[in-house]
Amino acid sequence: MNTTISNSKISASIKHSGAELFSLKNSHNKEFIWEGNPDFWGKHSPVLFPIVGTLKNNTYTINGVEYQLPRHGFARDMEFQLIQKTDNSAIFSLKYNEETLKKYPFQFELQLIYTLNEATLDLEYKVINKGETKMPFSVGAHPAIALPEAFENYAFEFEKKETLEYYLLENDLISNKTKVLETTDNLVPLNYNLFKNDALIFKTLESKSLTILENSDPYIKIDFKDFPSLGIWTKENAPFICIEPWLGYSDTAENSGDLFKKEGILVLEAHQTFQSKFSIQIL
Repeated sequence: MNTTISNSKISASIKHSGAELFSLKNSHNKEFIWEGNPDFWGKHSPVLFPIVGTLKNNTYTINGVEYQLPRHGFARDMEFQLIQKTDNSAIFSLKYNEETLKKYPFQFELQLIYTLNEATLDLEYKVINKGETKMPFSVGAHPAIALPEAFENYAFEFEKKETLEYYLLENDLISNKTKVLETTDNLVPLNYNLFKNDALIFKTLESKSLTILENSDPYIKIDFKDFPSLGIWTKENAPFICIEPWLGYSDTAENSGDLFKKEGILVLEAHQTFQSKFSIQIL
């Protein structure tokens, strides 16, 4: 099933499977979300929970008990329930069950709240600990922005002038190796060579927003003030770019496996709620 919300400026369509945004259009019916062609990448904007990235050996421990989770967790592959809808907003919910407890032994509810405001789509994540113990988790976004023109016609403009140091992946894990993303007048022209070693992973940034330019004109703005980390990714020759606000990231090779001690992990007290939000603005 799918749900569509709209206002006079934009419309957004969300799959109930994974609560995944798969369409964001302006009033002229122009599409800004990647179509999901599996020849390149069969997703659009998956929800990352209860981990972001890859665990060492896809394994972690809680109180000495070993569990396994796939890359980016399981929420993106599960059916969410639509629990509230208006013309311009929709709330989706995923609750723990017998199957999730086998992979992740915590009683949680994850809500995705989609709201349209003028030409902006807000995506809010609400994580609720329904259990009696502390709950370690990460949450993140993975929207793929469609780039209909030649890849080299696009550039990034970060909110602030800063040293854009990113971490390299080795075997899907965060390495200790870093590089600095070169800028020209605060712009980063796009080319596929930037991604020859997979995603660019920024553990911290001073900038809290990023604008994609198309032929030097503003195209899309991503605001991620609630998310300290950011991934940027595409595939060779693919006509999209993923701008990924994260709370958490992959393990390092030195990780102990204890999820509570994982770098970047969040810990939510019993019966508490965590909220974070990012936005996509059509310019």
